[in-house]
Amino acid sequence: MKFNIIYTKILLFSLFGSLILVGCQEDYLEVTPTDRVSDAAILNDSTLFEAYVINRYLGVRLTDKEGDGSRPGFGRGFEYAMWSSLTDESIYNNDDNTWLIQQGQLAPENTGIAGTIWGRSYRSIREVNYALNNIDNLAMSDSKKEVLTAELKFIRAYRYHDLIRNYGEVVLMEDRVVELGDDLTDPSLFEKSTISESLTYTINELNEAINALPENHSNNWQEGRATKGAAMALKARLLLYAASPLYNGETNDAQKWADAANAAQEVMDLGLYSLYPDYQQLFLESAGNSEIIFARYYNLNALHTALEIANGPNGYGGWGGNVPLQNLVDDYEMADGSEFDWNNESHAEEPYQNRDPRFYQTILYNGAEYRGREVETFVPNGLDSPDGPSNWNTSKSGYYLRKFIDEDLPIINPWGVAGTQDWIYIRYGEILLNYAEAQNEAVGPDESVYNALNLIRSRAGMPNLESGLSQSEMREKIRHERRIELAFEEHRYYDVRRWMIADEVENQPAQGMRITRTNGDFNYNTFIALDGKSFNERNYWLPIPRSEILASNNQIEQNPGY
Repeated sequence: MKFNIIYTKILLFSLFGSLILVGCQEDYLEVTPTDRVSDAAILNDSTLFEAYVINRYLGVRLTDKEGDGSRPGFGRGFEYAMWSSLTDESIYNNDDNTWLIQQGQLAPENTGIAGTIWGRSYRSIREVNYALNNIDNLAMSDSKKEVLTAELKFIRAYRYHDLIRNYGEVVLMEDRVVELGDDLTDPSLFEKSTISESLTYTINELNEAINALPENHSNNWQEGRATKGAAMALKARLLLYAASPLYNGETNDAQKWADAANAAQEVMDLGLYSLYPDYQQLFLESAGNSEIIFARYYNLNALHTALEIANGPNGYGGWGGNVPLQNLVDDYEMADGSEFDWNNESHAEEPYQNRDPRFYQTILYNGAEYRGREVETFVPNGLDSPDGPSNWNTSKSGYYLRKFIDEDLPIINPWGVAGTQDWIYIRYGEILLNYAEAQNEAVGPDESVYNALNLIRSRAGMPNLESGLSQSEMREKIRHERRIELAFEEHRYYDVRRWMIADEVENQPAQGMRITRTNGDFNYNTFIALDGKSFNERNYWLPIPRSEILASNNQIEQNPGY
C-alpha cells in the first residue's frame, strides 16, 4: 500500500498545523476543544507522535492558490503558477502574482508568489524543534526514536536548504522553540548567520540524518518519507550550491567542487537508483520507478491542482497555465545534436521537426498530436489560438505545457479524478548532472563526466557528446543539459542565480511565437509575450517580507538592495 503524506488512516493529521500552539493557550471555560490534538496526547502516544512527525513533510497554506487542493509541501510543485514561471522557461498566463517577479518589481512589501518561503520554513523548523525537544520523553523504542529523529533532522535541513537558496544568509534557530511570552528582544533570535555557516550547519544535520535513516522504511507508511538516499542526495545538491559562484564569491575552490562530486558519487554508488527508461512516463509512473529518490506522492484522497485543465490549450477546454517561452524552445537541439538556428533555412521552414525528443515530451506546439487531433496555435481560426473558444485562456506565448500531463486524465470536469501525479523533489537524473558539473569543475571533463551526461542523453534518444571538449566547453554542455533535462522542475531559477548568469538570461525579452497560416503555409514570427522582463542585481536573493521584519521588532536585517 502506498503511504500518502496527507491522508492516512489516522484522520487527525489535518489538525496538527496548530498543534504546537495549544500548549501556549489558556483554558477557556475549561472546555476541551474537539478540533485539535493536545500536547499531552501526542507525547503519550507513540503512534500519534509518529503521525505528527510524518505530517511535518507538509507545510501550511499561507496565500491564495498555494497548495490548491491540498497542503503545500517543499516548494510549489503542482500548483497553478509553477516556479518555472519566474524564469525564462515559462510565464503564467493569468499572472497570479508572478509577473511582478519576472518584471523585476520584487520588494519587501510586494513579494508575489515568493513571499511565503520565509514564514512557512520557519514555522516548519519550529514544529520540528518541538518534536526534537520532546522525543526523548516518549515511550518508544530507542531504534524508533533514532529513525524519527533522523527524519526530523532531514525535514529541518530541507527547510534550511530552501531558505539558504532563496535568501542567502538566514537565522539558524538550532533546537530553540520560541513560545508566547518569550523575550523577543533577544538579538540572538534574529541574528543572521553567514551563508557558509548556514551551509555547514545544514550539511552537518544531513550527515547525522544519513547515519540513522534506513534505505527504505519497512512499514506501509514508507513512500514520501526521508531515506538515507534522500538525505545523501540533498547533501550533494547543497554541496554543489556551496561550490557555485553565487555562494563562493570570486573564489573557484576546486576542493569544494570535489566535495560536491564525491557526495553525488556516493549516491550513485548506493546502487539503489537508475534512470527510468521513458522520460515522459518518468513523471507519471511511481510504481517501480527507480529514478525517484525523494517525492511527494498523491492519490485520489489527496489531489493537487488538476494539471490537465490548468495548463491545457483553450481549444480543449484548458486554461493555458504555465506557457513555455520561445527562449526555452530555441534551446532544444536538433536530433543530431547540432544547435537549432533560425538562420538555417531548413530549420526555419519546419522549426518543430527533428528536435531533441524531450522537446516533444515537454512542450505542446502547433501541429503536435494531442488527444486525438493536432494542436492549432496558428491564426486565423486555430482552435488553440485567440480565434478559438475561451480565448482569454489562449497561451500568451503560443505554446502549452506537456511535461507532467497525463492524457488519460480528463481536461473537462477533472474534479475528484485528475491531480494524481507525483511531484519529484529529487531524482537520479539530477544526481548525474550534479556529479558531471562538480567533477568537471574539480578536474575537467574526464571520462566519468562524459559517462554521466551521455547516460542522460542516451535515455532521451540523443547522441553522445563529441570527445575532446575543453573544461569551459563542457561547462556549457552541462548547463545546456540541465536546462533541457530539468525543465519545469524548479531548478532553472536557482541554477542561473548560482552560476551568476541571471543578469544575462533573465534580462532577455520573454518571447513567444505567432504563427500565421496563409494558403496552407505557416509564417513564424517571434513577439514579446510579457512586457518589461527585468532582473536587477539585488534579485539574486529574495527580499525578506516586510511583515517578518516588523514581527521581529525590526531586528532582522533586510537583504542588500531592498
